[in-house]
Amino acid sequence: MNITGQEFIFGCSAIGCGICMIAGLGPGIGQGIAAGFGALAVGRNPGARGDVTSTMILGQAVAETTGLYSLLVAILLMFAKPFTS
Repeated sequence: MNITGQEFIFGCSAIGCGICMIAGLGPGIGQGIAAGFGALAVGRNPGARGDVTSTMILGQAVAETTGLYSLLVAILLMFAKPFTS
């Protein structure tokens, strides 16, 4: 079997794309934990609902950026093929 450099680059790009999409698990788990603790905090102190909600949403937005960056890198590796000539 003869593998050219171009085919090797495409294969490594596909593997890198898969690894990037695994990075999407972290933000999902983190946002679920944040939402659970936010609901717990509001349940304990309903008067602080606005503060807890705004802090929770800000934290989830920061956590989501990791997933969006990994998606962007995966799309670039699959469709833009930056390592080919």
